[in-house]
Order: sequence, then structure tokens, then C-alpha cells
Amino acid sequence: MSLKEIKNRIQKLRAEINYHRYLYHVLDRQEISDAALDSLKHDLAVLEKEYPEFITSDSPTQRVGGQPLDKFNKINHQLPMLSLNDVFSQEELSDWEKRNIKTANSQLSFKYFAELKIDGFAVSLIYKNGIFYSGSTRGDGLVGEDVTQNLKTIESIPLKLSILSKKEYQDNGLEVGVYKNLVSKIEEGEIEIRGEVYLTKEDFELINQEQKNKGLDLFANPRNIAAGSIRQLDSVLVRERHLNFLAYALMTDLGQPTHKDEHQILRLIGFKTDNFAKVVNNQEEIQLFWRDIISHRDKLPYQIDGLVININNNEIFKNLGFVGKAPRGAVAYKFPAEEATTIVENIIIQVGRTGVLTPVACLRPVNIHGALISRATLHNEDEIRRLELKIGDTVIVVRAGDVIPSVIKVLKNLRSGVEKEFKMPKHCPVCHQGIIKPEGEVNYRCLNKDCSAIQKEQIYHFVSKKAFNILGLGPKIIDHFYDLGLIKDAADIFSLKEVDLQSLERFAEKSSAKVVVSIQQAKQISLSKFIYALGIFHVGEETAIDLARHFGYLKNIQSSSLDEIKALPDIGPVMAQAIYEWFQSEINKNFLDKLFQAGIKIENPKLPVTSSLASRVPAKIFVLTGELESLTRDQAKEKIRALGGNISKSVSKKTTYVVVGQNPGSKYDQAKKLGVPILDESEFLEMMSTEKSH
Repeated sequence: MSLKEIKNRIQKLRAEINYHRYLYHVLDRQEISDAALDSLKHDLAVLEKEYPEFITSDSPTQRVGGQPLDKFNKINHQLPMLSLNDVFSQEELSDWEKRNIKTANSQLSFKYFAELKIDGFAVSLIYKNGIFYSGSTRGDGLVGEDVTQNLKTIESIPLKLSILSKKEYQDNGLEVGVYKNLVSKIEEGEIEIRGEVYLTKEDFELINQEQKNKGLDLFANPRNIAAGSIRQLDSVLVRERHLNFLAYALMTDLGQPTHKDEHQILRLIGFKTDNFAKVVNNQEEIQLFWRDIISHRDKLPYQIDGLVININNNEIFKNLGFVGKAPRGAVAYKFPAEEATTIVENIIIQVGRTGVLTPVACLRPVNIHGALISRATLHNEDEIRRLELKIGDTVIVVRAGDVIPSVIKVLKNLRSGVEKEFKMPKHCPVCHQGIIKPEGEVNYRCLNKDCSAIQKEQIYHFVSKKAFNILGLGPKIIDHFYDLGLIKDAADIFSLKEVDLQSLERFAEKSSAKVVVSIQQAKQISLSKFIYALGIFHVGEETAIDLARHFGYLKNIQSSSLDEIKALPDIGPVMAQAIYEWFQSEINKNFLDKLFQAGIKIENPKLPVTSSLASRVPAKIFVLTGELESLTRDQAKEKIRALGGNISKSVSKKTTYVVVGQNPGSKYDQAKKLGVPILDESEFLEMMSTEKSH
């Protein structure tokens, strides 16, 4: 090839690679395999190595810099990188609006643009003549650090801005004048974009798992990793973190009339923006959007801590000016706090269904995430020592979603000197029998099988939703029955009669009848749920399903040897020992007899032998990632299990398929990396339907 042909080939390779980068990292789509894209990158790297005179700063090969830096240089922000003031309630948001109306001397309320406030690390990007020129951190708002080399490793940051046709901009409702100004700035000028560097929840978990495997300290949250990564002096290490970038502001004035227009422009020139962001016309619509996002918050692939509410009209926004270091025209509408400080007033011991003694902090009540919290788990004695916690300490308590609140930090500087050391008791606080700490375990245990705390906890577990699912029998009612001697174990529940319940306080004839009906309906149960209900140490829902599917009948498990149980996939020697010993125990054999005498009927698993999922050895392994539209995650698992397939939490070379829904996490990336076949929701449902009809 001539030099002209080589240069043309290099340019075409860059364009093709950038096109597929945009599809994958911005639009979450893929037209070619990872292997094919890697091959294109390799071809480009080979040509650029042979003809270095054609290397440009926007080439995909330049995403990772050369030698690690000694230090970061400083960059002056052309426009200050300001922070936002926070509001935490509808009243505070309304007050903010009233102040702005008064400042603007307006008689009308404003329209707003609401977007998710991702819990990440803010950066500024400068493009000169359409090419990524520099990137910097916020710093003190006026001066930041030059982290260009690290930001180049983030695939969702384009190294070169895209220019689409005038029609494409007009189709998106953008003015022709704005389009002309944009093209002019990209071709010969400067554009500044600001946004958030962040890490997905799944990547956060994978990184922490690696830290754990190496015996290193775990990271506290994804934001800490994102911030720490961007400030690494070696960009090769940054690339390994798989960071993402979401653009939220176009700082360059192109004549764009609204903040919504900025988001559209950012998307069109090659950036990922918030798909949830939208115009909201008034305070009522803000509240509806705020509540809707809170309900979906835990399902998002990244962490958010609120909404950013912007006055949508850019001219009004600009004229409102600033107050302190924050713009008047935007505010962070925070979600209810997931963390708060309070005082540990006492530490008590709870006894679980397996006899484990768990220390629990009794807290001065504090509102976290919309709930009044007065208790938090301390896990075990080792955790108390790690925290260096004393009774009377001021602590930080965290509560995320439905997770049990826990103490994550002690504020030692606030100690007054009256705090007291905590010591584990030498006897069970409930039955007062001796306790032990088995070798190799972190927990103390009560070994008294007749301990009332253990008995009650076992019954709670037995009637829970994933077990027998007996409606109307909550812990308080079970405690009442147990304390009165109506029940001593879970099997006694099936002997309860309406007359027994009606004699209890607060139990009317109608409610008694409902509970008894619920008890009778629960007598028919699947083998997997029955195994789970038994509360065998180490045996969770997935293991119970595996046991049911492998053995088929309870009697097969009862008669199996320890070696047979050990031979099962995903069951280690400790778990196998616990299962074997449970079924060999005379006490447990008597308990099973009592259940069957009470009329329990077990539905044994029925696997269609004609299904290719069931007949293939080993069975097909599915991994689920993202949100499915037409069915829940549990329903999808049931479909797979019903046809003899297996479900795994992680992707490996043994994985048969990865089923991908909306907002998939790193499992999707891992599947592509390993070449594991990927199914979207429609393909998955079609496969399930086809298998079922065989």
C-alpha cells in the first residue's frame, strides 16, 4: 500500500472502532463481537507502530498513556466548578422556588429539568477543534488537577466529538443557529463538557471481592473507588477499574435556550447522558418523579443520592446568579439519608435459629432513609473489636433499602470518657446454658437445642415466605403461642385449631379462621421449600433447590452418604457435613415424623425428561443480569429450573447463556469477554417456550 492508502486505512479503522465504541459504551448496543473489535484495534495498533507519523491524539490506541506520572499538574477552570446546595424535603424545595421567583422578580413559577444525581466524581473535559484536549478534577472549584491521561482510559469519553447532519439536530428539536455554532466550535474552537465519573455497583462488588481475596481492606463505596482511581498516577491501573462517564452539562454557550437542549446536544456529539432526565413543569411533577426514582433506586446499576433540579431556561438560570459557591438556579434534592450519626446506648445479644449469638446495638432512635432506627447489627465480637466500639460511643449507622442497619464507624473524637467496654457473655442470655466458639468460626453459639430463643427463631424461619409461607403467623403471635405452651416446635403449628386461637387476646373468630385456613393450605409444599424450611445450617434457598433437583425425593437425601452429598456441585465439605448430620440426628428424624403425621405432603420435582435443558449433562447454566420487563427475576429462575437448567450468580467459561435485561451490569461485559452466548429477554422467553413444548 502507498502512504496515502495506509493513512486512509488508519483513518477508516479509527472511525470504525469509534463507531462501535459509541454503540457499546454510550448506547449499550453491540453490532460485532468483542473478538472482532479487538481484531480491528490490533490492526490499527500494528499500522500505527509501523507508521508512527500517522498517530494522532484522538486515536483509540492512545487511551492508555505511557509512563506513570510523577505528579498532577494544575489546571485553572475557565468557569468555576461550583457545588450545589442541598434540600431534603418538599417544603425546602418549595422555599427554594419562592426565593428564585422573588429574585427574578417573576410572577410565574419556572419549568425545571430534573436528572439523577449520580454519586460519582465530577470532572471537566476540554475539547479543542473537536479533539479531547484536557480533563481536570473539581479541586477547589477554581483550580483542579490535570487528569487527562486517566480520563482517556474511560471508553464512554469520546476522544473526538461527532458531527451529525443538520437534519438530525432539527429532528431532535434543536435550533439551526445552535447547530451552526456547535459545528463551528467543533471544527475550530473550544468546547467544555462536565460530568460524573462513576463505577457500577457490580464492578464495585467485583473489585471488593478481589480485595478480599488478596487480604486487602475493602472499599467503602463506589464513589471512593472512582475518585481514588482518577487520582492514580498510573493510567494502566485506572483502565483496569472499568470506570464510566455520564455528561450532565455543556458549559460552552452555543445559544442553547434550555438545559434539556444541552443534554440532547451532549448525546448527539457522542456522550452518555441520563436516560431518566426529563422536563418537569411544577413542584407536583418534581415530587412524583422524586418518589418514582426512589422506588427504582435499588435496581439502578449505579448509586444515586438524589435528583438535580435545574431551572430549564438557561437565560433565567444565568440571570439568577450565585449565592456563595452555588448557583441559585439549581439544587440537589437529596433522598432520605442512608447514613446518620447516633449514640450506642447499649449492646444486647440476640440468639438465632442456629444458636449463633449476635451482638446488637441499641441506638438512640434516629431517622434513616425514612425509617426510625433504634437497633443495628454488630455481626460478631470481631466486628466490635475492629470498630473499637464502646457502649456510649457516637457512631455512623447505615441503612440501604431493606438491608438491616449496621454500624460502620465510631467517631472516637467525640468520646467523653464515660464509655464502657463490651464483653461477650459466658452463658446464653436466654437459657443461661454455656456457649462455645467453634474453631475456625467468628461466632459464639448456644448448643442447647431446647433454648427457647433458638426454638422461636426456627419457627419464624419455618413459616417464612420462602419456606411454608403461612400467612398471619408473625413473630409476635408465634412468641405468644410458644410462651403459652400451645406450640413447642414448628410441627405443633399444624395441630392448632380455631378454638385455640380464639382464646387468645386480639384473636377474633374471623381472624382465627383465616390463620387456620392458611395453616391447612400450607400442608402441601414443594421439596425444595420443605428442605429450606428445615433451617439446616448453611443451607439457603439455592442449595435447597439443588438438593431437591438432584435427589428428587426426601428419602433419597435421608439415605445418602456424606460422600454422595459432597459430590454435588457448589456444596463444600462443611455444608455437606451439616446436611448429613441433620438427617442423621434422632431428634430431627422424630421432628420429620411429627410433620408427616400432621399431614404434610411434599410435591417432588417434576423435570421434563424430553427437555434438552434437563437431558444435557451437565445441565445448562444461566446467569441473569439487568431488569426484565415481562417477568421478575424469581419468575425467570423458576422457568429455568422447571426445565432442568441451573442458575449461577457469576459468569464463567462453564456458563451456557447470560440473559440480559435493561441496565445490565458487569456480568454482561464478562460474558462478552469470555464469548458466552447472550440472550435478550425475547430470545430467552422464546427458548423457554420452545423447551417447554418439546
